[in-house]
Amino acid sequence: MTAHQPKRGRSGGRAGNARRGATETIAQMPWQQPINIDRPTEPLPPEGVAAVHDTAMRVLEEVGVEFLNAEARDTLAKAGCRIEGENVRMDREWVMEMLTHAPSQFTLTPRNPNHAVTIGGKHMAFVNVSSPPNVMDLDRGRRVGDMGSFRDLLKLTQYFNCIHIAGGYPVEPVDVHASVRHLDCLYEKLTLTDKVVHAYSLGPERVEDVIEMARIASGLDHSTFEASPHVYTNINSSSPLKHDWPMLDGAMRFARRGQPVIVTPFTLAGAMAPVTMAGAVALSVAEGLAAIALLQFIRPGVGVALGSFTSNVDMKTGAPAFGTPEYVRATQMTGQMARFYGLPMRASNACASNAPDGQAMWESSNSLWAAVNSGVNLVYHAAGWLEGGLIASYEKFVMDCELLQQIQRYMEPSITATDPDSLAFDAIAEVGPAGHFFGTQHTQDRYQTAFYSPFMSDWRNFEAWQESGAVWAAERANKIWKGVLNEYQPPAMDDATREELAAFVARRKSEGGAPTDF
Repeated sequence: MTAHQPKRGRSGGRAGNARRGATETIAQMPWQQPINIDRPTEPLPPEGVAAVHDTAMRVLEEVGVEFLNAEARDTLAKAGCRIEGENVRMDREWVMEMLTHAPSQFTLTPRNPNHAVTIGGKHMAFVNVSSPPNVMDLDRGRRVGDMGSFRDLLKLTQYFNCIHIAGGYPVEPVDVHASVRHLDCLYEKLTLTDKVVHAYSLGPERVEDVIEMARIASGLDHSTFEASPHVYTNINSSSPLKHDWPMLDGAMRFARRGQPVIVTPFTLAGAMAPVTMAGAVALSVAEGLAAIALLQFIRPGVGVALGSFTSNVDMKTGAPAFGTPEYVRATQMTGQMARFYGLPMRASNACASNAPDGQAMWESSNSLWAAVNSGVNLVYHAAGWLEGGLIASYEKFVMDCELLQQIQRYMEPSITATDPDSLAFDAIAEVGPAGHFFGTQHTQDRYQTAFYSPFMSDWRNFEAWQESGAVWAAERANKIWKGVLNEYQPPAMDDATREELAAFVARRKSEGGAPTDF
């Protein structure tokens, strides 16, 4: 079969937003949010969890975190925290009290309610690659991000059912001026996709604009929109022990409007964090909880999640490394801590490879499975990430989606069912020691849905593969994304809503958009 021929198998069927064109729609699994049925991996014994917790609390109490935002400091002062300049120290009892308000799970509902996503519990959600400044494909090579590539990657985000959330910009479109970039980008997100969208915390004007655009797209009035989660932001600390002004400003604005905030410290062991993974995780937890406590004080019960982005640097060059054994363990350890605090968890599919090659996939496989067996709820950069986050790759996007589908299939309870039909004693007795199972009725009744059927992997023998052109994985992915873009159709949107959204963008552009330094 070619890459685009629909296969008769459990992953068969066409994407809802695609049509038949020059190439056949790829076979993919239907939209679903996977449930993690496995027990999480827990590398820390109970005393280890207690030790990491105590260290994080000591950091908050004795060292403190710098909040580079006066409003945040004033708020924390009212909460009883100790303020010295920009440094804030928090008592552990207050932090733990604030965490009692944080929900263990919440649901984000986009403009298409059928694509609502639950964050927390055993639910997993996969997010597209977010925020690289560069983009790459096999035809055009590595280049600076532009709006055309931004749109292409959003179309892939909408098309693939295993991608649940349109996260940050899938590539930064630097050909659009920074003052109005957020307006154009959110308009494209909200019209080219109907999935949950993320908005950056990059200044008051941008935050207010994108929240209002998400509200318009939802068709809800202000009070209804703010009564439940519809759009979210992710903030990163500036490790070690700093939360900067725009991230805090945006997080507080989201919290006041009832919209969730993912808090993700970016801690690289050996550079921005201790060289030991326990120390790096303790630092990361302290930074994350400091911001989460602030948000719960501002609006008790607002959705939050604790992010893990702890890895190590290459001690020879200082370059970030991802998908390493240390990265895997740090993710699992953070998962334990998130469960200890009763918080949803975010992790990432990260790799350091500069091309969609074997290194990229083994590092990504390590990262993804580390996230899954840590009990993750939100996986950032799940498809398309290269070069430590500096490249969004068309081919890698497709290759990652193949892996994500396999994870989804792996989590289906039917594989491990032990009912009489699944145990198949009668079929075993029928075949006995001298036959085979191909022709049994038990097999005939189930063969179409028994096993995962890939859309990209090539399972033919060497001779058949060679005869058909000996096409390597990245080349197959190249053909697939072109077929997907050729067949893409945008999801439906009410004409009046689209006009209102466009009018808002036009008005804000006429007003100058957001202030910039250039």
